[in-house]
Amino acid sequence: MDFKGVLVKIFTRNREVVLCAAGTAVALLGLGLVYKYNVRRPEKKFTRVGVVTQLLLHPMKSGKAVLVETAECLRMGLKYGELRDRHWLVITEDGHMVTGRQQPRLVLVSLSCEGGQLCLNGPQMEELRVPLQQSNNAVVDCRVFSIDVQGRDCGDDVSNWLTRYLESDKTVRLVHYEPHLKAQRPSEKEPLFPKDEKVAYPDAAPIMLMSEASVRDLNTRLNKDVSVFQFRPSIVVNDCEAFTEDTWDHIEIGQVELKRVVGCGRCLFTTYCFVFWGLFLSLITGANLWVCGALGEIMKLGPTGVITP
Repeated sequence: MDFKGVLVKIFTRNREVVLCAAGTAVALLGLGLVYKYNVRRPEKKFTRVGVVTQLLLHPMKSGKAVLVETAECLRMGLKYGELRDRHWLVITEDGHMVTGRQQPRLVLVSLSCEGGQLCLNGPQMEELRVPLQQSNNAVVDCRVFSIDVQGRDCGDDVSNWLTRYLESDKTVRLVHYEPHLKAQRPSEKEPLFPKDEKVAYPDAAPIMLMSEASVRDLNTRLNKDVSVFQFRPSIVVNDCEAFTEDTWDHIEIGQVELKRVVGCGRCLFTTYCFVFWGLFLSLITGANLWVCGALGEIMKLGPTGVITP
């Protein structure tokens, strides 16, 4: 079946979705995933391994997560209505990406789409609404790390709002990826990806999957618990043993098949997520140590990959 013409919905809360996998070894905690449907494959024997419990989109790179009950699983990531995962990117005026690594307050910015409008919300800021489609705005050349991409500028009102919110002495802008624009080729950074795969503004993979059990196991090694949300996954699963997702090669969720490509490491950006979500902007001395400790434990458990939020 050619998946390109099919929109598959994943149901999570109102019904259980059985997760099945055929496995070989991989890396740790998260999995970078990509899928292909246009190649005939030998019949695989799948075994039930868990249940999908949460679906999350991060519409703006480094922005606040959106928890949804259903999502369309497309080649470039999850989609919910007009929202697409990591399809909006904050940049400097010369096109360099701005993420939570440089501006931790970005993790509290909520981006949503309602009635053809793009909506931005943040602490101590009035909600901003602008037209979602602004075809007369400029297409901007920008970069995600060293990879050249493009995005359509979201306008001066959005730029002013973000610059004020971040209290930045330099102007920042927001761009939106559209299907005809230049995208990233993950294979340019990680040769294990198929050469024809494309993503908008993720660091590498269109989907990242991880289990609640792995996070619970990690928390037994820490003084303070961390949350699955800090690791910014797309699909969260449960009803499995800790770190067994490391052994899943092909994953089937309903009619959707995902193929594991590379293990997903976590960078110090998870520290910022913990500080802002867990402590509500209370940047106290030593707060980052909770998550730095988590990162240390992760590295003890297995080799990290190269994908970050």
